[in-house]
Amino acid sequence: MRSFRFIIPVLLGAASLASELFAAQPSPAMKKPFGLVIHGGAGVVLRENIPPELEAQYRSKLTEARDAGYTILEQGGSAMDAVIAAITIMEDSPLFNAGKGAVLNADGICELDASVMDGRTQAAGAVAGVRRIQNPITLARAVMEKSEHVMLAGEGAERFAQERGFAFVENTYFQTPRRRADLERARQLEVARSGAGKKSAALTAPSANRTLAPDNSDSVVTTTDDAAFDRQNRYGTVGCAALDQQGNLAAGTSTGGRTNKKFGRIGDAPIIGAGTYANNATCAVSATGWGEFFIRTAVAHDISAQMEYRGTPLADAAKATLAKVAKLGGDGGVVCIDKDGNIALPFNTAGMYRGYRVSSGEVGVEIFKE
Repeated sequence: MRSFRFIIPVLLGAASLASELFAAQPSPAMKKPFGLVIHGGAGVVLRENIPPELEAQYRSKLTEARDAGYTILEQGGSAMDAVIAAITIMEDSPLFNAGKGAVLNADGICELDASVMDGRTQAAGAVAGVRRIQNPITLARAVMEKSEHVMLAGEGAERFAQERGFAFVENTYFQTPRRRADLERARQLEVARSGAGKKSAALTAPSANRTLAPDNSDSVVTTTDDAAFDRQNRYGTVGCAALDQQGNLAAGTSTGGRTNKKFGRIGDAPIIGAGTYANNATCAVSATGWGEFFIRTAVAHDISAQMEYRGTPLADAAKATLAKVAKLGGDGGVVCIDKDGNIALPFNTAGMYRGYRVSSGEVGVEIFKE
């Protein structure tokens, strides 16, 4: 009897341990969340200024970029790979102010900026003022992975690209009739406001609200409101923030900057902590908006910091940060995803090109403030 009294508790204990171990094994339903959010710029995005056929083009390209990134995540790929895939598609599209279709600076040249950040390692890479790199986001990743630096600019960035075997394109590859028309109008407004050439500027300004065919036409959707036109030309950045099945976060941002920019101007897109930030402990963020204000408020890092130091939920943190931007006089938007798969895509402009898809089932592409 003693032996049985000894064996029974042992068997019960073993059964209990086995039950606990079994319960601890993740079931398919307990898989870690994953997903991504993207943007194609915030700004004066009004329904009445975008014809249905153009809206369809934007929705199609945003969907393509979103799904390309999500497919990588769904197949177990990294958040960084997903970010690069989504942004590359938008850089290759003339619809957005990044890569092909980027705005022109005061000299009529496209100067491109981009950055990436890995939330797992806190590694980051950025390039600024490059003129001959077809996909600046891939060069930003190379700076992160293949150099000891975080940011390279201008000729130095392109020299690094050459050493790493990047192919170069002519600057005309990026330029489109739409962006040349934008630059011409911006120049005319600048002359008019300086007190000279007001009559000629008024006579030669582009007509408002013409239909846009951005890849092969000289027509342009614009606005008769000069102030709105100025604000419109500050936006158009593209970006992505992603969470993979391993629980790693990443973010990236790419832009052509603002129309008629001068003197080597650089906005927030390549600035780690302003336009891009990722931290596995909190969230990943990509921003778009009036870059000078986003730099001054360190937008992307500020959202993460609120979550880390105060335990603020993602959506509340993003909203609070944009309120700081607005208080200073700036505007724009952010796309964010946190370590638990929650997403936030707030903006305080008329609209923002945006998309999202997460493993919980949330999926969409939106443009206007709905």
